[in-house]
Amino acid sequence: MADILRARIFAIPCDYEDANDLDRLRTDPAFKLACSRLPDSGLDLCSQPTCSRVENLPDLRTVIRLGWVLVDLWLSSYAAPPASITLDIDDTVDVVHGHQQLSLFNAHYDERRCFLPIHISDAATGRPVAMILRPGKTPTGKEIRGHLRRLVRMIRARWPTTRILIHGDGHYGRAEVMAWCENNAIDYVFGLPGNKVLQRLVGEAADDIRTRRALEQKPVLRGYAETRYKAKSWKTERRVCARIEATSMGLDIRFVVTNLDKGSAAHVYDVIYCARGQAENLIKDAQEPACFGPHQLPLTDCQPGAPRPAHRCLLADAHPARGGARQPSSQQRRVRHAAAQAPQARRPRHRNRLAYPPGLRRHLSRGQPVPSGHPQPAARRTMSAGASKPPLNPTPSTLQRVPQVQPQPR
Repeated sequence: MADILRARIFAIPCDYEDANDLDRLRTDPAFKLACSRLPDSGLDLCSQPTCSRVENLPDLRTVIRLGWVLVDLWLSSYAAPPASITLDIDDTVDVVHGHQQLSLFNAHYDERRCFLPIHISDAATGRPVAMILRPGKTPTGKEIRGHLRRLVRMIRARWPTTRILIHGDGHYGRAEVMAWCENNAIDYVFGLPGNKVLQRLVGEAADDIRTRRALEQKPVLRGYAETRYKAKSWKTERRVCARIEATSMGLDIRFVVTNLDKGSAAHVYDVIYCARGQAENLIKDAQEPACFGPHQLPLTDCQPGAPRPAHRCLLADAHPARGGARQPSSQQRRVRHAAAQAPQARRPRHRNRLAYPPGLRRHLSRGQPVPSGHPQPAARRTMSAGASKPPLNPTPSTLQRVPQVQPQPR
C-alpha cells in the first residue's frame, strides 16, 4: 500500500496527473528508484487498475480520517506551538465533465456543472491545512461554522494557547460564523458587502477624500474610516472598517467586519485583510496546469459517477513533494494540457516528446521520455505542404540531363 501511494504522489509533481500514466511509469527507472526499488532488476510499480481500485476503496469514515491526516501533517510541521496563526479560508470553482453527483450550476461562475471545494491554508507558511470537497453552491453559515468548529477543535487539542485568526471573503462573514468565533475566542476579519446604510455611515469621510483628491489633482487618493454597524440578522453591533478610494472615475468603497479591537482601520484592511490574497495565489498555483494541475481538486473526467473525496485528500499530499521550488510559468515550459480540457482531447505524455540523449538511452533504456525544452523536430513535408514543388534555386545535382539531338546530314 505504501508503494502504491508513494508512486501516485511522486507522479503528480512530475506533471503525470492521471492514474493511467502509471501504466507507463511503472517501468520507469527513476520512479522505481524513488520507490526504493532497483531500476532494472526490481519489481515494477503498480498499474492503473490497481491505483484506481485504491482510490475508490475508502468509505466515508476513511475519507474523513484522511482529511484529519492532512491537518496532522500541518500541525507536525511546527517544531513548537506558535503564539498565533492565521488561517485563510476560500473556495474555488472546479468544472466537471459528465453527470457527477453534487455537481451543480453556479451563477456566479456561470458554470453549468461544477464543484465548489473549500481550501483552508496557513497564511504564514502557505501549507494546506484542510481541503473539503463540496457541492457547487455557495456555503451557508451553518456549513462554514461546522467546518471551522471541527478544525479548531483539532488545533486546540495540540495547541491550547495558540491565538487563531481567520479571514475570508464576504460570503464567509455570516452571522452564525461570527457569533461562533466570538463565543470561542477566535479572531476574524471577513469581507462585508456594501449597502446604503454603510455608505451613509462613512459618507462624511468619503466626501472629504473625494474633495481633497479634486483639490490636489491627484489621480488616486485613498483613505480609511471605521464605524459600528448592526445588520438585521446580527444580534449585536460590530466593528466595520472601510477602505475609501477616490479616482477620476469615481469613488470605490470596500468594507470588512472584524472583532479585533486594536489596530487602525488602515492596518486592519491593508495588513490583515489584504493578506488573504495569498490564499487566492495558492489556489491559482494549485490549479496551474504547468505547476500542479488539478490534483487538489476532485475527479474531473467524463466518466459519470460520484466524486472521489479520497482522491482529493490523497493527492493534496503532493504539495510538500514540490519542495517549495518555484516552477516556471506555462509560457516557459511545455504544458501537457489545460486543467479544464476534456480527456478526449488529451494526448499521451510520451508523444511529441524528444527521447533521451544517446548516452542516457543506454543506461535508461526502459525509461519514459522526460520533458525537454529543446525545440521539436520539423514535421515532414507532405504533398499539401508543397513537398512536390521543385526547389526555387535548382542546383546542378537537381537538374536532369537532357539528351542532345544530333543533326541529320543532308
